[in-house]
Amino acid sequence: MGALTHVAVYSRVSTEEQAKEGYSLEAQQERLEAYCKARGWAIAKLYVDDGHSGRDTRRPAYRRMMEERELWDTILVIKMDRIHRNSRNFMEMMDDLRRWGKNFASATESLDTSTAMGRFVMDIIQRIAQLESEQIGERVYMGMSQKARRGSGILGFETPFGLEYRNGRLEVNPREAPYVREIFDRSLAGEAAARIAETLNERGVRSRRGGRWNHLRVLYILHNPIYAGYLRWDGFLRPADHASIVSPEIYDRVQVALKSRIRNPHLDRAPVLLVR
Repeated sequence: MGALTHVAVYSRVSTEEQAKEGYSLEAQQERLEAYCKARGWAIAKLYVDDGHSGRDTRRPAYRRMMEERELWDTILVIKMDRIHRNSRNFMEMMDDLRRWGKNFASATESLDTSTAMGRFVMDIIQRIAQLESEQIGERVYMGMSQKARRGSGILGFETPFGLEYRNGRLEVNPREAPYVREIFDRSLAGEAAARIAETLNERGVRSRRGGRWNHLRVLYILHNPIYAGYLRWDGFLRPADHASIVSPEIYDRVQVALKSRIRNPHLDRAPVLLVR
C-alpha cells in the first residue's frame, strides 16, 4: 500500500464566471472533497481565490499555496482553467511542480500528472482553454474600446463601490457615496491610504463584497475618475453619463497630492488630470 497522498484543494471563481457559468465556490469545494474521499486522499489545506481572474498569477491564495508546498503532494482543482487560463503560466507552474516532485490533478477532466498520457492530454486541453479565453478577451476589448471612444455606458464587469447599476445606467449609491467623499476629503487633508482603510475597518464599514479595507482599495477609489463623472479605458478618458460623487477639481487636487507623496522614482509619473 502506497503512501497517503496529501492534497492542496484549490478553488477559484471570478464575479462574471459565477454569474454566467455557475462556478460557485461551494459547489467546487463539495465536488473536490468528494473526489478526495473517493480516491482515499487526505486534504492538507483548502485554498480559495474569490473574484480573481485565471490570467492573474498574483492571486493571494494561489501564491500562498505555492509557498506552503511542503504541506501537500498534489494540487487538485475542479477544472484546469481554475488554476490558469494562460498556457505559458500553466506550463511554468507544471515545471515548478515537476522540479519540486509534486503532482497536479483535475477532477472534471479525470487527469493527473503521475502518468505520461495524463501530462500530454492536460497540455492539449490547456491550450484549447487559452484559445477560448483569448477569443473572449478580444471581443470584450474591441467592445470596450469602441465604447470608450464613442458610446455611453459602463466599462468593465463590476460596479464600483459608491455606485450602482440600475435601469441600464450607473447611479450614485446613497449609502456608500458618503464614504467615497470621506476618502477623498481625508486624502486631500494629507491622511495616508493605509490609515484611511484602518479607520473604515474600525467603524465597521465594509467594501462592496463585504471585505475589509486596505490601502490598495482606498488608492483604487482615489485614482478612479469614475467618481468624478469620467470613464477611462485603455488610455481613453471621456465624460460619462452618470452623476459624479466628487467634483473633477477635487479629483485633480487629490491626484497632485498623491503624486507629491511618492518616494519611488520609478512610480513618479505625471498624474492624469480631468481639468486642463
